[in-house]
Amino acid sequence: MNAHPSAPSILDSAGVSPERAREILGDALQGADDGELFVERSESESFLFDDGRLKSAAYDSSEGFGLRVVAGETAGYSHSSEISEASIRRAAASASLAKRGYSGGADEAPRATNTKLYGEDDPTASPAFSEKVALLQEIDAWCRDRDPRVVQVMASMSGERRTVEILRADGRLIRDVRPLSRINVQITVEKDGRRENGFTGAGGRAGFEAWIGAANWREQAEEALRQALVNLEAVPCPAGEMDVVLGAGWNGILLHEAVGHGLEGDFNRKGTSAFAGRIGERVAAKGVTVFDDGSLPGRRGSLTVDDEGTPTERTVLIEDGVLVGYMHDRMSARLMGMKAGGNGRRQSYAHMPMPRMTNTAMDNGKTNTPRAEMIEATKRGLYCANFGGGQVDITNGKFVFQCTEAYLIEDGKITAPVKGATLIGDGPSALTRVTMIGNDFDFDPGVGVCGKSGQSVPVGVGQPSLKITGLTVGGTSV
Repeated sequence: MNAHPSAPSILDSAGVSPERAREILGDALQGADDGELFVERSESESFLFDDGRLKSAAYDSSEGFGLRVVAGETAGYSHSSEISEASIRRAAASASLAKRGYSGGADEAPRATNTKLYGEDDPTASPAFSEKVALLQEIDAWCRDRDPRVVQVMASMSGERRTVEILRADGRLIRDVRPLSRINVQITVEKDGRRENGFTGAGGRAGFEAWIGAANWREQAEEALRQALVNLEAVPCPAGEMDVVLGAGWNGILLHEAVGHGLEGDFNRKGTSAFAGRIGERVAAKGVTVFDDGSLPGRRGSLTVDDEGTPTERTVLIEDGVLVGYMHDRMSARLMGMKAGGNGRRQSYAHMPMPRMTNTAMDNGKTNTPRAEMIEATKRGLYCANFGGGQVDITNGKFVFQCTEAYLIEDGKITAPVKGATLIGDGPSALTRVTMIGNDFDFDPGVGVCGKSGQSVPVGVGQPSLKITGLTVGGTSV
């Protein structure tokens, strides 16, 4: 069973009897397939130190609930920022309209777990306000002293502590306290009237103490400065079809966008994904194994339980190039006759859950080719060390990604850094063009945010170094 919460429940502290809430929910779910009462309380804060001064400091707290009734493919949802028996009763009456005479059978309840993937740290409570501001000021001064070409520093911190309680149809109250913190550094350098930027960030499900030690933030600052100085010497990127070598870690964002969304259960159930109906088919080159895993301790995309109360787990999506699974919430799993793997996520109590990624990545390859060999085997190509933003169409997997740090590969050697490089292609095709997979798997440092249908959630991405042949590279030079 789930461990009993040490703190009073949100319902209790709001003056709502959990027993009465169970009765109201039980009546609402009579004859429905699924549903839950999702209660949330959150506190968050953020700081931005820019242009040598504290530019903004914000604190926010909120609480509320959402009640969902699922009948077949229809879901009724009602939410409120007022946690009271009367508002829960009104929400139940409204959400119950989804049944409209429907009579189904209650889905099996999520399995219970005693696992805890993170502590109950409160990033908003420690360090103190003045210490956080002083730290950002120290980062700013230290970065400016590192190199005379530094003309601008932007340092920021953000943290939250989100407590959720999920009341299930079987009467179980599942509680999860979710800390999340992040620190970012952006540096602008200038030489001969030309300005370029470098950016780094790090974070995860813990308090700020895990990232604000001097060794940690200085490593970030050094990396941001290194990227900025590399870009200061970059030449315009040539355009054309090239072989591309991708670095490990954060570059998994291409996999996340170009392939990951297409493997979410709802898109496949509705037939709008390029991967719909292709279970058992080869969709990638041999050696390509892609997984989603929300059960990794402390990682940004991890959850002890998802927002329906299902414990997270490792779900293999593509195994040795063959499509073997999708990511499901409880509704898509039931409608597709598959298993819910802990991928039901929502931005807040004001949103319904849907199938979402957690930490999505590609595993090391069987041959474990070192990145140096990939570069040596490339006559003309591009080495992309870091990605910036990108866009993708999940119906066909077509993507456009901007490289924030990239280099030309000429005759098997890395030569000039380039700017303005973009990668253009489609996810399903790109996966079949993977010819080398490295042995240097890594996750991103903890900065991912994923958007879908107007909802944003924290995520993780990862991969080893890869070589992909025949990608279209957009640039500003021929």
